[in-house]
Amino acid sequence: MNEDGTVLPLTSAPDAIELRHLRAFVAVAGELNFSRAAQRLFLSQPALSRQIRTLERLIGCDLFRRSTQRVELTLAGEALLARARPLLTELDDAITTTRSVGGELDGRMARLWAPWTDASGEAGNLETVRAATEELHGRFAPPDGIATAPVLAGGTSALRLTPATLQDGPPASILYVHGGGHVAGSAFGYRHLAGAIAAAARTPALVVDYRLAPEHPYPAGLHDLLAAYGWLLDSGVAPDRITIAGDSSGAGLVMSLLLALGAHDLPRPAGAALLCPWVDLTGKTQRPPSESPILFRPEVARRYAEAYLNGHPEDDPLVDPLRTNLSGLPPLLIHAASGDSVQPEAHLLAEHARACGVDVTTAVHPVATHTFHLFWSFLPEAASAVDQIGKFVRDRTATTDRTAEA
Repeated sequence: MNEDGTVLPLTSAPDAIELRHLRAFVAVAGELNFSRAAQRLFLSQPALSRQIRTLERLIGCDLFRRSTQRVELTLAGEALLARARPLLTELDDAITTTRSVGGELDGRMARLWAPWTDASGEAGNLETVRAATEELHGRFAPPDGIATAPVLAGGTSALRLTPATLQDGPPASILYVHGGGHVAGSAFGYRHLAGAIAAAARTPALVVDYRLAPEHPYPAGLHDLLAAYGWLLDSGVAPDRITIAGDSSGAGLVMSLLLALGAHDLPRPAGAALLCPWVDLTGKTQRPPSESPILFRPEVARRYAEAYLNGHPEDDPLVDPLRTNLSGLPPLLIHAASGDSVQPEAHLLAEHARACGVDVTTAVHPVATHTFHLFWSFLPEAASAVDQIGKFVRDRTATTDRTAEA
């Protein structure tokens, strides 16, 4: 450093410095906590510490001051952070743009969806659809450090996913409701997505194996979720420490659960996250034309809706959130994909909820597939979306903590 405080240029960086070292450094610098940074990167804490020590050795100076109580940046660390952050941001933007132009990620997602897309076109062959659904999810693993345990939640089978690092405060939980068109999907299959959300939120997740149509049409699945929610309450988790989340048809079930809790005068949770929600079982919402091979096609949606309702009225308030009074619902986070056929339903739900006085946050991600969150392990937009959900869960808890202190 010069006498006037400016940083003198050094020689070229050692070739051994890798991007993973810089990403590890920026994560620790942002959190000033090795445990939280490790969760954010889906690494173990020892592995993250080794990367930071390697980077310090290669650079030749300490980047952090560590004590048993706190982690602080050194002056050298502050200088590196100011340059590393924009460098990584520009690199990520360049890679995302290149992949988008080349269609590599769209092609990969299309290949992953292909067995399910093919199976869903075979009317009535639900076993093939269910097998294809599990095959899709079986290609992904939960993030490192997630402990998985089977539980019986109010008489319903479920999996509890617990990240290695938990948020402070009283017990909290995510209640995750998996998608699958009301006819497919499982808690085991969804371990990877629910586990990633749990890690991002630093909160355990309970994934419920609710009963599926057509063997168990509405309201069987809803009753299972009510039982699981009651089990969480009985287990000592306060309602304002519970966040409910679900994707696609699971997001529709989340809305049914929120409305059913009000109908039964039961306490509602702190918030709910709806990922590419499929909430219009009537099929009346106009969907934009698209040639994308990885969409939830209207004819498939209609067939699954009929199996789920089994003659039950489509205008039942508990299954029709687009035309039901939503007053009193907790804050909602609604994610949509720009190329998804159900994106209009997400917008209609957000507008309707806001008109009913509900606090709604929306985000439309530039992805050409339904339930893109499934691809969090390789799709940058999905990884970003999972981080947003984690922050939403943490913010709900922080709000309740401040309220309790007041």
